[in-house]
Amino acid sequence: VAAPHDAEIRKDVQTYYGQVLKKSADLQTNACVTTARPVPKHIREALQNVHEEVALRYYGCGLVIPEHLENCWILDLGSGGGRDCYVLSQLVGEKGHVTGIDMTKGQVEVAEKYLDYHMEKYGFQASNVTFIHGYIEKLGEAGIKNESYDINRSNCVINLVPDKQQVLQEAYRVLKVRRRLYFSDVYTSLELPEEIRTHKVLWGECLGGALYWKELAILAQKIGFCPPRLVTANLITIQNKELERVIGDCRFVSATFRLFKCSKTGPTKRCQVIYNGGITGHEKELMFDANFTFKVNKTTSMTAGLFLLLPLQENCLNPGGGGCSELRSCHCTPDIITDPFKLAEESDSMKSRCVPDAAGGCCGTKKSC
Repeated sequence: VAAPHDAEIRKDVQTYYGQVLKKSADLQTNACVTTARPVPKHIREALQNVHEEVALRYYGCGLVIPEHLENCWILDLGSGGGRDCYVLSQLVGEKGHVTGIDMTKGQVEVAEKYLDYHMEKYGFQASNVTFIHGYIEKLGEAGIKNESYDINRSNCVINLVPDKQQVLQEAYRVLKVRRRLYFSDVYTSLELPEEIRTHKVLWGECLGGALYWKELAILAQKIGFCPPRLVTANLITIQNKELERVIGDCRFVSATFRLFKCSKTGPTKRCQVIYNGGITGHEKELMFDANFTFKVNKTTSMTAGLFLLLPLQENCLNPGGGGCSELRSCHCTPDIITDPFKLAEESDSMKSRCVPDAAGGCCGTKKSC
């Protein structure tokens, strides 16, 4: 049974997204509409196929579309009006499947209204999308079984749930081993004071329930995930004087992370990895996270454990240089970015002095040890 405070927050969030907000333009901050990075052509085309009413109900804080989705089973945690589910349904194809779960009945009803429309639009014989009215921290009650999905994804929703550990615990339970949770969410620069944590509008705007960024790694590893891999980050601006007053010195960032369900590993080894450009939309390079970007036909050195986490590495990332060898010590100096505020500030700085290339890239690429 939810605590009285948690139940009240749920009700307020349901009201905000079910009755107050009718379209993304009704939002009072940019927390839920921040663009994470340039959108590949095949995803832009998929977005154009989504029905207009569904697209207007989008409140995400980044386009959370992982790579190499063909035939995958994907669970969308907090699917809202279904925009991202319908994008993903095109990318997984008829042999894949997308399940969306959301606690706001009105949002689920909007999404379900267009099941047949999108099935016909994509030329599918049957719909490969299912929507469930339920809670993302109670996936068992929604009938979702252990280790049943290849990818869990979420777009600016986990912050809306009071019990974030339970959300991550359930996401871990339903993931297959070595598969991933790929998600955007809002994080804070410090522990939030009571005034912010109890502010109804700030909760609805994805700020009042935001997690202090250092807590994510603690919660994730407590549950059993590998350490979080930071992908992108953008600073959030508050363009409302009253909300600015309440927030004070606290800063917010929207960030995308990968969390992998770890498997038990043996001795640490090093692999030489060559990306062959086989992933649609990433033919020239594959950005794994803020520290690793794989250029096509270029060799990258990494641990075997990390290599095993790469998306469908057996088809797209090939061991080279004699395979893997024992990694006894590391003599390079790691420069691994884990702080989303640092990454967001660096990204802003790079945007001001670099011209993006055709792949959306700019300047140099970091590589961790």
